[in-house]
Amino acid sequence: MNIGSLLAAATLFFGCSAPPASGSDQWVPVREVSLEVRAGSPLDFSSFLPNGPIDAEHRLVAGTHGRLGFASSPETPVRMLCASLAWSPASGGFPDHDDADRYARQLALHGYNIARLHFVDASLMFGRQADFDFDPQTLDRIHYLLSALKRNGIYWIIEGLSSPRGAYGGYDDRWEANGNLKLALHLDEKAFQHWRTLQETFLSRVNPYTGVAPIRDDALALVILANENGIEFDSVVHERAGEPSYDARLAAPFNNWLAKRYRSTEMLMKSWGDLDDDERLERGSVKLPAERYSDSPRMRDVQAFFAEIERASAERLTEALRDLGYKGLISTYNNWPTMQTALSRSDLEAVTMNTYHDWVGGYSPGSALLQVSSIADGANYMRMIAAARWLEKPFIVSEYDHLFWNRYRYEGGLVMPAYAALQGFDVLCRHGHGPIVLSYGEPYPHKNAMLPYAIALDPVARAGETLAALLYRRGDVAISGITIPFAVRGEEDLGEDMQAREPERLTDLALVGRIGLQHADLFDGEIGVMQPRVQDSEDVLATLREGGVIDPENRTDVARGFYQSDTGEILLDRHAGQLRVLTRSTEAAAFSSLRQPIDLGVLRIEQTDGDGLVALSTLDVGAPLSQSRRMLLIFATDAQNTGMVFRDSEERIIEDFGSLPVLIRKNYADLTLSRTAATWRISPIGLDGTVYPPVESGTGSVSFRLSNDTAYGPTTYFLLELEEHG
Repeated sequence: MNIGSLLAAATLFFGCSAPPASGSDQWVPVREVSLEVRAGSPLDFSSFLPNGPIDAEHRLVAGTHGRLGFASSPETPVRMLCASLAWSPASGGFPDHDDADRYARQLALHGYNIARLHFVDASLMFGRQADFDFDPQTLDRIHYLLSALKRNGIYWIIEGLSSPRGAYGGYDDRWEANGNLKLALHLDEKAFQHWRTLQETFLSRVNPYTGVAPIRDDALALVILANENGIEFDSVVHERAGEPSYDARLAAPFNNWLAKRYRSTEMLMKSWGDLDDDERLERGSVKLPAERYSDSPRMRDVQAFFAEIERASAERLTEALRDLGYKGLISTYNNWPTMQTALSRSDLEAVTMNTYHDWVGGYSPGSALLQVSSIADGANYMRMIAAARWLEKPFIVSEYDHLFWNRYRYEGGLVMPAYAALQGFDVLCRHGHGPIVLSYGEPYPHKNAMLPYAIALDPVARAGETLAALLYRRGDVAISGITIPFAVRGEEDLGEDMQAREPERLTDLALVGRIGLQHADLFDGEIGVMQPRVQDSEDVLATLREGGVIDPENRTDVARGFYQSDTGEILLDRHAGQLRVLTRSTEAAAFSSLRQPIDLGVLRIEQTDGDGLVALSTLDVGAPLSQSRRMLLIFATDAQNTGMVFRDSEERIIEDFGSLPVLIRKNYADLTLSRTAATWRISPIGLDGTVYPPVESGTGSVSFRLSNDTAYGPTTYFLLELEEHG
């Protein structure tokens, strides 16, 4: 995670507001210390989400219609739930061999089948003074972890470059945005050679625990050439007050590009309409825009220049990896959903994107977020990246999160997994130092309290990841039966606004069906979004209805902020602040208000003491909720650290993150099932999977009040068991 880079993205793309949530203000401390899920417990998903062998037949490839599949069966799509491994010294670094075995096994139990290793270059070079002088203990631990992941059927995503310091020695700010290697990689031969040597010295080095170099290992599914390395984005990250918007090293290449396009100052002036007196194309003195937020023909050409440079750069880096023997998928430019970056991603083999709801800029006092709901803004952070994908290419969400301390983050476990499944995304990766920890109380600065980008310590985020394994990887939510392409002609689609992206009045189509970019010349009578973007979603939906593509009973009403997926499984009500998922195997609702009961089919939420997430999922393989005897009930509210202090009553600005133990906000929900049973019981499940004695039981009708504050401590999980009549 690049803190500086995310700041720019948040400033540009997020800005919805919503009233504070209501509910109980009582907070109960978590009692668990160990967080290792017990094998065979209701939280062990390995029996119905097994990870198979990783070998040549099961190498991940771009299969039929661009979906990920195995080399031996490319016609069968596979969904990959990703574990983000972004360790640094502050979060404990890479584990030793024993802990790596335990950790990899736990990831498999939780339902993960792929892992993304982030800032590996920074970890290898931490404290090192000479170029490429990798720390031998860290290298050994990384190699062993890769082998442990592979033994547990977990594939790898690795970045060719995460840190802007690369593998240069002598730096102690490797996790900051101070280096310039990402920009230089597009322009400078020495930077390219440095990057190539980095791939040789790490990816091409034989792993002693697997017997093969990672670059030739079937477990390496994807290489992201460099994380968040778009030229415009990198310039925003490095912009400082009083300095030019763009690095001076871009001036000469830009003038060369202009000279090929316009051939004379007069032709350039005819296109732009204005030039300063000292700007002459023949002297190479044409300037880059002085200010990136001012629209102009100059800015239009800057975008075209960046796209051309970035495509050429990606092609060169890709060729270098192929020369080293890599056969897997390759991607890059994995953030910022602008028109310009869409063109840069158009030639990639796979598309990767990062996105956040209510982004947080750091850990220091004064860091702030907006305290807004992702449902209230129509899942905008999901829609932005859905509209940035290229159809018929694998699509990987390499980072997403609904960040701590946002009080609505219980939504994150429903919004993104449900819509990722509907959209047919291939990989889903909730970003953090790691998705799990083995225990509370590890002696590292970033493990002393819940923090942004530290989902493993957060019971609310962990509940969301548990639900994601069911909704997304298990496939409880079906892929959309319709595809709505957004036509792209090419450079002519660029306007004078560098920040332009697909309009929200059209991206809300992602709440109904599958969307993505498609070259305009591939359209063949399809119903889609054309260029220029003069339509709105109501126009497109009306055409789909008239053509019988969408069921006439579909309840979508854009004016009311109500959206129903074409599958009928997902209902989003922006104004009520509710998202409902109704499938054969899972029924769930996230709600900021509950003015009347929510009837999901089998599960009915009668009332609650506040906002939150309630989900019911079958644990019986093949059995729907209507027939299941063992069901996992998830009840998530909010969680904070002990002694957490804010500067404002809305809890937007942090003063002190506090410390462990974690506190869960107390809440209750009155629930009813449309089923009867000879006997039924509901038992709390600890965060480690321990099943405690029942807290509610009965016969006949299944109806009970569920409190997350049990005699065994607060929890987000419960086991509901039914015994059928005779």
